[in-house]
Amino acid sequence: MKTKKSANFSEWYTELIKEAELADIRYNVKGFVVFLPWSVMTMMKMYRIYETELEKTGHLPAWFPALIPERNFHLESKHVEGFTPEVFWVTEAGGNKLEERLAMRPTSETAMYQMYSLWIQGMKDLPLKIYHSSQVWRHETKATRPFIRSREFHWIESHDVFATRAEAVAQVHEDMEMARLAITEKFCVPFLFFRRPQWDKFPGADDTFAADTLMPDGKVLQLPSTHLLGQNFSKPFNIKFLDEKGESQYAYQTCYGPAISRIYAAVISVNGDDKGLVLPSCLAPTTVMIIPIYKKGGEEAVLAKCAAIEKNFKDAGMKCAIDRSENTPGFKFNHWELKGIPVRVEIGGREAESGELTVAVRDTGEKTKIHESKLVLEIPRLLSEMDKRLGAKSKAGFEGKIRDAKTMDELNKVLEVGGFARAPWCSTGFDGKQCADEIKAKTTGDVRGTLFGKDEKPEAGAVCIHCGKSATEVVYIARQY
Repeated sequence: MKTKKSANFSEWYTELIKEAELADIRYNVKGFVVFLPWSVMTMMKMYRIYETELEKTGHLPAWFPALIPERNFHLESKHVEGFTPEVFWVTEAGGNKLEERLAMRPTSETAMYQMYSLWIQGMKDLPLKIYHSSQVWRHETKATRPFIRSREFHWIESHDVFATRAEAVAQVHEDMEMARLAITEKFCVPFLFFRRPQWDKFPGADDTFAADTLMPDGKVLQLPSTHLLGQNFSKPFNIKFLDEKGESQYAYQTCYGPAISRIYAAVISVNGDDKGLVLPSCLAPTTVMIIPIYKKGGEEAVLAKCAAIEKNFKDAGMKCAIDRSENTPGFKFNHWELKGIPVRVEIGGREAESGELTVAVRDTGEKTKIHESKLVLEIPRLLSEMDKRLGAKSKAGFEGKIRDAKTMDELNKVLEVGGFARAPWCSTGFDGKQCADEIKAKTTGDVRGTLFGKDEKPEAGAVCIHCGKSATEVVYIARQY
């Protein structure tokens, strides 16, 4: 890598995507990119981890069509108003003009809930918890960037239906816990979960809650969001059930959307370094790379030892490979560091003879001598320690970018260096929107919301950072992608 991450994150990110062969932006439809094998192998692991968490909480998988009739959108007015400007429309098929436009799904509520109304009849059908791993298409007008923002992205949607509002609220908490277990505990990416302001909620929701992380340049990137839909969709889509008294009731709903491709952007950005990718062990396409180092005439013995070690790893269930290319050892070291392989095992003639192998860990570069008989036991320990270091490092960096701001001058200073500004605020209801709009115009900072799950109150006598009215809440403000 030529560019240092701390010096110019934007250039570093562009260089990383090209050099590590993560995506190709040369596809000839604007805003669409090709995701290459090395990134897709990691994202497939991310899908499996997230889907496992969903299934642990009673969710079942389903596949829904990519095309949605236009009339479905018009059933919920706020939803159609929020999404219509972003929709790709299909108007012709087989050379014939369609009687009704079909939308390439920007999100799946209006596709799935039409079916839910057919499936749900009584209490026995509830709760209904279904997830849908898919692509969605949105005509983003902001600048597109691979993984961070594009017109096609890969995600998971879960859409749940309950008999009571209390159950729906409990699901919001469960969604947040899934995000913590997957994104922070396994992917080593910290975040804060916010209740979004009323002016910034999902179109058609009662409330929106979202996880925001910070990229290395201090800008915020939204990760999963979960939405308390109340009965706003069940009424227009006629999702009803008969209660214990035999009376017809409208159901309560939630939806949840972990965008795998965007979370991947956070994983590679937060954990990467000046050598390239640094991948948590559970996400690396290959866990161990064996590098043969031999002198002329000693190739056979070294390669035989490499093959034996590879077999031991694979028998133990670890993803392992041997770099048999003709490149120099130094080139191989740099190449696999760029690719983010967690552990490198170096085997030369001396190592092949003694069985004492050189093992390097990706995050620190530290080398250790480990006898081949202990490799299968020692490597998992090294991986666990590396993952803990990655988590601790990302957490420390994240928390260091949260600062208090009580005046506009202080807010500007925080936003200039990057990170979250924690500020006293008048209201996150619609009456606070004017302050938010004016702050956005003056600073390009967005009000992300109030911290969910923690009742933060402004100090006695505090006033709104913008309008000077009595502060009733504490909000977080940041510049976003």
